[in-house]
Amino acid sequence: MNSFDILSEDDPQTGAYQAPTSFSIKSWAEEDRPREKLMAKGRAALTDAELMAILLGSGTAKLSAVDVAKLILAATGNDLNELARLSIKDLMRHKGIGEAKAITIVAALELGRRRKDTAAAARTTITCSTDIYNLVRPNLQDLPHEEFWVILLNRANVVMRKQSVSSGGVAGTVADPKMIFKLALEQLASSIILVHNHPSGNRQPSAADIALTRKLKEGGQFLDLPVLDHLIYTDHGYYSFADEGIL
Repeated sequence: MNSFDILSEDDPQTGAYQAPTSFSIKSWAEEDRPREKLMAKGRAALTDAELMAILLGSGTAKLSAVDVAKLILAATGNDLNELARLSIKDLMRHKGIGEAKAITIVAALELGRRRKDTAAAARTTITCSTDIYNLVRPNLQDLPHEEFWVILLNRANVVMRKQSVSSGGVAGTVADPKMIFKLALEQLASSIILVHNHPSGNRQPSAADIALTRKLKEGGQFLDLPVLDHLIYTDHGYYSFADEGIL
C-alpha cells in the first residue's frame, strides 16, 4: 500500500473492502503526489500542505493526507508561526492526527527552529536592542511559558554565550541573581544582558520586572559586571529597558 493511501471503507453493496479513490493520493496524477512532486520539481515547488502531508504519511477514510494538512493549516490561519505554537495535544484534536503524527509535526518544526538558532549562534556583536531581539528569537519564539535568559558578552560586546537560567509558567518565572552572576563570573564575561519573554504578547514590564532589573543592575555594579540591557521579548516586538532609559 502506498504510504499516502487513506484508510479503506466497506463497499455498501458487496461488503468488500475498498479505498474511496476520490480521496486517495494514489489516484492523483503522479506529478501531483507530494513525494513524487518533490523528487521531480524540488522542495520549493510544494505547498505548505503538501510538505506537511509528507510528514503525515496518510490521511483518513474521507480525507487525503494533503486534505488533513490543509484543515490543520486553515485552523491556524495558514500561519506557520501559529502552527509552531500548537502542542501535541492541540494537534491531536484534529481528525486524522494521532500521537505519532503530532509528534512528527512538532519535531519537524523544532528542527526548523534549531536551524535558526544555529545561524544566530555565529559570532555576533551586540550594537543595539534589535541585535538582542534577533539573537534570542529562535529560543523564545512561540513559547507558551516564560523563560529567563542571560547573554554574556566580552569587552568588545561580542556574544560569548546565551543561556536559559529559569523556566516558569504562563504568568512568570523566577530568576535567581546568584545563579546569573555565578554563570557570568565563571565564563569571565565583561557584561551581561537580561532577556525574558511575555507569552501574552504584552511588552510592558511589570513591577516585578522593574524591581528585578534594578536589583541585578546594582549587583552588577558591585561586581564590575554591568547589566547593559533587559529585553522583554514577544513574538511581535520587544521592550528594551536601555532604550527606555530605565537602565
